[in-house]
Amino acid sequence: MTGWRTRVLAIHPVRVLRWLRAIVFTMVLATALLYLLVSTRAGEQLDAARRTDDAIEDIAQAHDTAVAADRALAKAADTGQVTLISTGTEFANDTARVNTLVTSAVEGNAAGNRGRTQFQFVQGQLTTCVGLANTAVRDDARSGGAGLDSARQALTAPRAKEPGTGHPIPGTGGLTASLTDLEDMQRQALDDQRRSYWLNPAYVWSLLVGPTAVMLLCVLATRRVVARHFRRRISPRLMAASAAAAVSGITTSLLCRHDARALSEDPLVGHWLTTTLALGLLAAALVLAHLGYRPRLAEYRFPR
Repeated sequence: MTGWRTRVLAIHPVRVLRWLRAIVFTMVLATALLYLLVSTRAGEQLDAARRTDDAIEDIAQAHDTAVAADRALAKAADTGQVTLISTGTEFANDTARVNTLVTSAVEGNAAGNRGRTQFQFVQGQLTTCVGLANTAVRDDARSGGAGLDSARQALTAPRAKEPGTGHPIPGTGGLTASLTDLEDMQRQALDDQRRSYWLNPAYVWSLLVGPTAVMLLCVLATRRVVARHFRRRISPRLMAASAAAAVSGITTSLLCRHDARALSEDPLVGHWLTTTLALGLLAAALVLAHLGYRPRLAEYRFPR
Protein backbone atom coordinates (compact mmCIF):
# COMPACT_ATOMS: atom_id res chain seq x y z
CA MET A 1 0.00 0.00 0.00
CA THR A 2 2.79 2.39 0.89
CA GLY A 3 4.67 1.54 -2.30
CA TRP A 4 1.58 2.19 -4.43
CA ARG A 5 1.02 5.55 -2.75
CA THR A 6 4.65 6.48 -3.24
CA ARG A 7 4.43 5.70 -6.95
CA VAL A 8 1.28 7.82 -7.30
CA LEU A 9 2.90 10.77 -5.51
CA ALA A 10 5.95 10.42 -7.72
CA ILE A 11 3.93 11.09 -10.88
CA HIS A 12 4.81 14.50 -12.23
CA PRO A 13 1.94 17.01 -11.94
CA VAL A 14 2.15 17.86 -15.64
CA ARG A 15 1.39 14.27 -16.49
CA VAL A 16 -1.57 14.38 -14.12
CA LEU A 17 -2.79 17.54 -15.87
CA ARG A 18 -2.54 15.78 -19.22
CA TRP A 19 -4.63 12.93 -17.90
CA LEU A 20 -7.21 15.33 -16.53
CA ARG A 21 -7.29 17.23 -19.81
CA ALA A 22 -7.85 14.01 -21.72
CA ILE A 23 -10.77 13.11 -19.45
CA VAL A 24 -12.30 16.57 -19.86
CA PHE A 25 -12.00 16.32 -23.66
CA THR A 26 -13.56 12.88 -23.57
CA MET A 27 -16.50 14.10 -21.49
CA VAL A 28 -17.18 16.97 -23.89
CA LEU A 29 -17.15 14.61 -26.86
CA ALA A 30 -19.32 12.13 -24.94
CA THR A 31 -21.85 14.90 -24.27
CA ALA A 32 -21.93 15.74 -27.98
CA LEU A 33 -22.54 12.11 -28.95
CA LEU A 34 -25.20 11.70 -26.26
CA TYR A 35 -26.90 14.87 -27.45
CA LEU A 36 -27.11 13.46 -30.99
CA LEU A 37 -28.48 10.20 -29.59
CA VAL A 38 -31.07 11.94 -27.42
CA SER A 39 -32.20 14.32 -30.17
CA THR A 40 -32.57 11.44 -32.66
CA ARG A 41 -34.50 9.17 -30.31
CA ALA A 42 -36.60 12.03 -28.96
CA GLY A 43 -37.46 13.00 -32.52
CA GLU A 44 -38.61 9.44 -33.26
CA GLN A 45 -40.76 9.41 -30.12
CA LEU A 46 -42.27 12.78 -31.00
CA ASP A 47 -43.09 11.61 -34.53
CA ALA A 48 -44.86 8.55 -33.13
CA ALA A 49 -46.71 10.66 -30.54
CA ARG A 50 -47.86 13.12 -33.21
CA ARG A 51 -49.22 10.24 -35.31
CA THR A 52 -51.11 8.96 -32.27
CA ASP A 53 -52.43 12.45 -31.54
CA ASP A 54 -53.66 12.73 -35.14
CA ALA A 55 -55.26 9.29 -34.81
CA ILE A 56 -57.11 10.43 -31.69
CA GLU A 57 -58.48 13.43 -33.61
CA ASP A 58 -59.62 11.12 -36.42
CA ILE A 59 -61.34 8.81 -33.93
CA ALA A 60 -63.10 11.75 -32.25
CA GLN A 61 -64.31 12.96 -35.66
CA ALA A 62 -65.42 9.42 -36.51
CA HIS A 63 -67.46 9.37 -33.29
CA ASP A 64 -69.19 12.67 -34.15
CA THR A 65 -69.81 11.47 -37.69
CA ALA A 66 -71.33 8.23 -36.39
CA VAL A 67 -73.73 10.31 -34.28
CA ALA A 68 -74.59 12.32 -37.40
CA ALA A 69 -75.20 9.04 -39.27
CA ASP A 70 -77.70 8.06 -36.57
CA ARG A 71 -79.52 11.37 -37.01
CA ALA A 72 -79.57 10.87 -40.77
CA LEU A 73 -81.01 7.38 -40.33
CA ALA A 74 -83.65 8.74 -37.96
CA LYS A 75 -84.55 11.42 -40.49
CA ALA A 76 -84.95 8.81 -43.21
CA ALA A 77 -87.13 6.69 -40.92
CA ASP A 78 -89.36 9.67 -40.08
CA THR A 79 -90.25 10.09 -43.76
CA GLY A 80 -91.95 6.69 -43.75
CA GLN A 81 -90.66 6.19 -47.27
CA VAL A 82 -87.45 4.24 -46.69
CA THR A 83 -88.43 1.69 -49.32
CA LEU A 84 -88.27 4.53 -51.84
CA ILE A 85 -85.41 6.70 -50.56
CA SER A 86 -83.42 3.91 -48.85
CA THR A 87 -81.22 5.09 -45.96
CA GLY A 88 -80.56 8.41 -47.63
CA THR A 89 -77.46 10.05 -49.02
CA GLU A 90 -76.46 11.56 -45.67
CA PHE A 91 -76.31 8.20 -43.94
CA ALA A 92 -74.26 6.70 -46.77
CA ASN A 93 -71.84 9.63 -46.77
CA ASP A 94 -71.50 9.66 -42.98
CA THR A 95 -70.80 5.94 -42.67
CA ALA A 96 -68.29 6.14 -45.53
CA ARG A 97 -66.54 9.01 -43.74
CA VAL A 98 -66.46 7.03 -40.49
CA ASN A 99 -64.74 4.20 -42.35
CA THR A 100 -62.22 6.61 -43.91
CA LEU A 101 -61.41 8.24 -40.56
CA VAL A 102 -61.01 4.91 -38.74
CA THR A 103 -58.80 3.54 -41.53
CA SER A 104 -56.65 6.66 -41.34
CA ALA A 105 -56.38 6.39 -37.55
CA VAL A 106 -55.01 2.84 -37.76
CA GLU A 107 -51.63 4.26 -38.85
CA GLY A 108 -51.27 6.07 -35.54
CA ASN A 109 -52.18 3.10 -33.34
CA ALA A 110 -49.91 3.12 -30.28
CA ALA A 111 -51.77 0.52 -28.21
CA GLY A 112 -50.18 -2.53 -29.86
CA ASN A 113 -52.28 -5.66 -30.34
CA ARG A 114 -55.07 -4.34 -28.12
CA GLY A 115 -55.38 -1.32 -30.33
CA ARG A 116 -55.37 -3.35 -33.56
CA THR A 117 -58.06 -5.66 -32.15
CA GLN A 118 -60.21 -2.69 -31.17
CA PHE A 119 -59.81 -1.12 -34.62
CA GLN A 120 -60.93 -4.38 -36.23
CA PHE A 121 -63.86 -4.57 -33.84
CA VAL A 122 -64.94 -1.01 -34.69
CA GLN A 123 -64.68 -1.67 -38.43
CA GLY A 124 -66.71 -4.84 -38.00
CA GLN A 125 -69.38 -2.94 -36.06
CA LEU A 126 -69.55 -0.31 -38.80
CA THR A 127 -70.07 -3.01 -41.42
CA THR A 128 -72.77 -4.56 -39.24
CA CYS A 129 -74.54 -1.20 -38.83
CA VAL A 130 -74.58 -0.54 -42.56
CA GLY A 131 -75.73 -4.10 -43.23
CA LEU A 132 -78.56 -3.86 -40.68
CA ALA A 133 -79.70 -0.54 -42.16
CA ASN A 134 -79.76 -1.90 -45.70
CA THR A 135 -81.60 -5.03 -44.59
CA ALA A 136 -84.12 -2.88 -42.69
CA VAL A 137 -84.83 -0.92 -45.87
CA ARG A 138 -85.61 -4.11 -47.79
CA ASP A 139 -87.78 -5.49 -44.98
CA ASP A 140 -89.41 -2.21 -43.91
CA ALA A 141 -92.87 -3.13 -45.18
CA ARG A 142 -92.82 -6.30 -43.13
CA SER A 143 -90.95 -5.15 -40.00
CA GLY A 144 -92.63 -1.78 -39.70
CA GLY A 145 -89.45 0.13 -38.84
CA ALA A 146 -88.14 -2.30 -36.22
CA GLY A 147 -85.17 -3.07 -38.44
CA LEU A 148 -84.13 0.57 -38.56
CA ASP A 149 -84.41 0.75 -34.77
CA SER A 150 -82.00 -2.19 -34.54
CA ALA A 151 -79.59 -0.45 -36.92
CA ARG A 152 -79.73 2.71 -34.80
CA GLN A 153 -79.12 0.67 -31.66
CA ALA A 154 -76.05 -0.85 -33.29
CA LEU A 155 -74.84 2.69 -33.91
CA THR A 156 -75.47 4.43 -30.61
CA ALA A 157 -76.34 1.86 -27.90
CA PRO A 158 -74.69 2.87 -24.59
CA ARG A 159 -72.19 0.62 -22.86
CA ALA A 160 -73.44 -1.87 -20.32
CA LYS A 161 -72.75 -1.03 -16.68
CA GLU A 162 -71.23 -3.11 -13.92
CA PRO A 163 -73.73 -4.30 -11.33
CA GLY A 164 -73.34 -2.42 -8.08
CA THR A 165 -70.74 0.13 -9.19
CA GLY A 166 -72.51 1.38 -12.30
CA HIS A 167 -69.21 1.81 -14.13
CA PRO A 168 -69.46 1.38 -17.92
CA ILE A 169 -67.99 -1.86 -19.24
CA PRO A 170 -65.51 -1.38 -22.12
CA GLY A 171 -66.23 -3.42 -25.24
CA THR A 172 -69.99 -3.21 -24.89
CA GLY A 173 -72.47 -0.91 -26.56
CA GLY A 174 -72.80 0.33 -30.10
CA LEU A 175 -70.38 1.83 -32.60
CA THR A 176 -70.12 5.20 -30.86
CA ALA A 177 -69.34 3.50 -27.53
CA SER A 178 -66.64 1.38 -29.19
CA LEU A 179 -65.15 4.51 -30.74
CA THR A 180 -65.05 6.08 -27.27
CA ASP A 181 -63.27 2.97 -25.95
CA LEU A 182 -60.81 3.20 -28.83
CA GLU A 183 -60.16 6.89 -28.19
CA ASP A 184 -59.55 6.24 -24.47
CA MET A 185 -57.15 3.43 -25.34
CA GLN A 186 -55.14 5.64 -27.69
CA ARG A 187 -55.06 8.50 -25.17
CA GLN A 188 -53.54 6.19 -22.59
CA ALA A 189 -50.97 5.06 -25.14
CA LEU A 190 -50.20 8.70 -26.00
CA ASP A 191 -49.59 9.46 -22.32
CA ASP A 192 -47.13 6.56 -22.24
CA GLN A 193 -45.37 7.94 -25.31
CA ARG A 194 -45.05 11.33 -23.68
CA ARG A 195 -43.49 9.67 -20.64
CA SER A 196 -40.84 7.97 -22.75
CA TYR A 197 -37.30 8.02 -21.34
CA TRP A 198 -36.17 10.07 -24.32
CA LEU A 199 -38.71 12.79 -23.52
CA ASN A 200 -38.31 12.61 -19.75
CA PRO A 201 -36.43 15.74 -18.55
CA ALA A 202 -34.96 13.92 -15.53
CA TYR A 203 -33.59 11.08 -17.64
CA VAL A 204 -32.25 13.38 -20.37
CA TRP A 205 -30.78 15.70 -17.76
CA SER A 206 -28.93 12.87 -16.00
CA LEU A 207 -27.71 11.48 -19.31
CA LEU A 208 -26.37 14.75 -20.67
CA VAL A 209 -25.25 16.43 -17.45
CA GLY A 210 -23.55 13.28 -16.13
CA PRO A 211 -20.43 13.82 -18.24
CA THR A 212 -20.42 17.46 -17.15
CA ALA A 213 -20.32 16.35 -13.52
CA VAL A 214 -17.24 14.27 -14.32
CA MET A 215 -15.78 17.34 -16.05
CA LEU A 216 -16.38 19.42 -12.95
CA LEU A 217 -14.62 16.85 -10.77
CA CYS A 218 -11.66 16.97 -13.14
CA VAL A 219 -11.64 20.75 -13.01
CA LEU A 220 -11.63 20.66 -9.21
CA ALA A 221 -8.78 18.16 -9.28
CA THR A 222 -6.97 20.45 -11.72
CA ARG A 223 -7.45 23.34 -9.35
CA ARG A 224 -5.81 21.35 -6.56
CA VAL A 225 -2.87 20.30 -8.73
CA VAL A 226 -2.29 23.82 -10.06
CA ALA A 227 -2.53 25.41 -6.62
CA ARG A 228 -0.29 22.84 -4.93
CA HIS A 229 2.41 22.34 -7.54
CA PHE A 230 2.39 25.56 -9.57
CA ARG A 231 1.22 28.06 -6.94
CA ARG A 232 -1.25 29.42 -9.48
CA ARG A 233 -4.97 29.82 -9.77
CA ILE A 234 -7.02 27.68 -12.11
CA SER A 235 -7.91 29.25 -15.44
CA PRO A 236 -11.47 30.63 -15.56
CA ARG A 237 -11.75 29.06 -19.00
CA LEU A 238 -12.08 25.61 -17.41
CA MET A 239 -15.10 26.70 -15.37
CA ALA A 240 -16.55 28.33 -18.47
CA ALA A 241 -16.08 25.06 -20.38
CA SER A 242 -17.99 23.15 -17.70
CA ALA A 243 -20.74 25.77 -17.71
CA ALA A 244 -21.08 25.60 -21.50
CA ALA A 245 -21.45 21.81 -21.42
CA ALA A 246 -23.94 22.02 -18.56
CA VAL A 247 -26.06 24.63 -20.38
CA SER A 248 -26.23 22.37 -23.42
CA GLY A 249 -27.50 19.40 -21.38
CA ILE A 250 -29.94 21.33 -19.19
CA THR A 251 -31.43 23.21 -22.15
CA THR A 252 -31.93 19.97 -24.08
CA SER A 253 -33.81 18.39 -21.15
CA LEU A 254 -36.11 21.43 -20.92
CA LEU A 255 -36.77 21.35 -24.65
CA CYS A 256 -37.69 17.65 -24.41
CA ARG A 257 -40.34 18.51 -21.81
CA HIS A 258 -41.66 21.36 -23.97
CA ASP A 259 -41.87 19.22 -27.10
CA ALA A 260 -43.56 16.35 -25.25
CA ARG A 261 -46.30 18.74 -24.15
CA ALA A 262 -46.70 20.69 -27.38
CA LEU A 263 -46.31 17.89 -29.97
CA SER A 264 -45.73 20.57 -32.59
CA GLU A 265 -44.88 19.79 -36.19
CA ASP A 266 -41.47 21.41 -35.72
CA PRO A 267 -40.06 20.17 -32.38
CA LEU A 268 -37.20 22.16 -30.91
CA VAL A 269 -35.19 19.07 -29.97
CA GLY A 270 -33.33 17.93 -33.05
CA HIS A 271 -34.12 21.13 -34.96
CA TRP A 272 -31.16 22.18 -37.09
CA LEU A 273 -30.83 25.49 -35.23
CA THR A 274 -30.98 23.82 -31.81
CA THR A 275 -28.46 21.21 -32.90
CA THR A 276 -26.14 23.89 -34.26
CA LEU A 277 -26.30 25.88 -31.02
CA ALA A 278 -25.83 22.81 -28.80
CA LEU A 279 -22.87 21.47 -30.76
CA GLY A 280 -21.48 25.01 -30.98
CA LEU A 281 -21.57 25.28 -27.19
CA LEU A 282 -19.79 21.95 -26.85
CA ALA A 283 -17.18 22.98 -29.42
CA ALA A 284 -16.64 26.16 -27.42
CA ALA A 285 -16.28 24.04 -24.27
CA LEU A 286 -13.60 21.98 -26.00
CA VAL A 287 -11.69 25.08 -27.07
CA LEU A 288 -11.99 26.65 -23.62
CA ALA A 289 -10.72 23.47 -21.98
CA HIS A 290 -7.74 23.38 -24.32
CA LEU A 291 -6.92 27.02 -23.60
CA GLY A 292 -7.42 26.47 -19.87
CA TYR A 293 -4.82 23.70 -19.67
CA ARG A 294 -2.39 25.11 -22.21
CA PRO A 295 -0.51 27.69 -20.02
CA ARG A 296 0.54 25.11 -17.43
CA LEU A 297 1.38 22.38 -19.92
CA ALA A 298 3.35 24.80 -22.09
CA GLU A 299 5.81 25.35 -19.24
CA TYR A 300 7.02 21.75 -19.46
CA ARG A 301 7.85 19.32 -22.20
CA PHE A 302 7.87 16.06 -20.35
CA PRO A 303 6.91 12.93 -22.26
CA ARG A 304 3.49 11.41 -21.56
